[in-house]
Amino acid sequence: MARTSATRTRGKEAVSHTRARLRDLLARLEAAYPDARCSLTYTTPLELLVATILSAQCTDARVNMVTRALFTKYRTARDYADAPEGELEEDIRPTGFYRNKARALRACCAALVERHGGAVPAEMAALVELPGIGRKTANVILGNAFNLAEGIVVDTHVRRIAQRLGLTAYDDPEKIEQDLVALVPRRAWIAFGHLLIEHGRKLCQARAPKCPACPLYDLCPTGQR
Repeated sequence: MARTSATRTRGKEAVSHTRARLRDLLARLEAAYPDARCSLTYTTPLELLVATILSAQCTDARVNMVTRALFTKYRTARDYADAPEGELEEDIRPTGFYRNKARALRACCAALVERHGGAVPAEMAALVELPGIGRKTANVILGNAFNLAEGIVVDTHVRRIAQRLGLTAYDDPEKIEQDLVALVPRRAWIAFGHLLIEHGRKLCQARAPKCPACPLYDLCPTGQR
């Protein structure tokens, strides 16, 4: 019994220490990237949904180039759902995997028309029921289009950096998100994803992290010394 109690105490102390370190990490990231935000260009929740689907395995910069004309041509969910075969594919071809993405856009937008009158719902449960929409995309939409903090976006940057910082031991995005929301204050859930993504693009890159220049260097257990 005493051993179990001691184990629990050590576990609570470890969590408390991680949360304290997280506060320091968050403060440094906010200072380093004060303008961190969603880099996709959009004006409506539907535009953000479309852009997020197109961003899979494609840079946000290229998506923004494509959506500049796309959003002028397709203005409603029905426009995407009813797009003639081959036409939508050609319009989004530069984003890569355009056949799969066109299929996903048609199916998702058809569901929006059928279930929500063409509007993008502002609820997690409703969003993840749409074809092609998982928690990551739903968190992007809720956080940026509706300013609703329902979770933390976990993309490849967030996964990599959270692991390197010792904030999670998981590879599964949903389990990583669970670890992060237990540590990060809810007020910072939306910003935290943007901060880690910006940090991943600028310094903590996959193949050649710029550890000596990192503002988190002394707080990172895996930093290259």
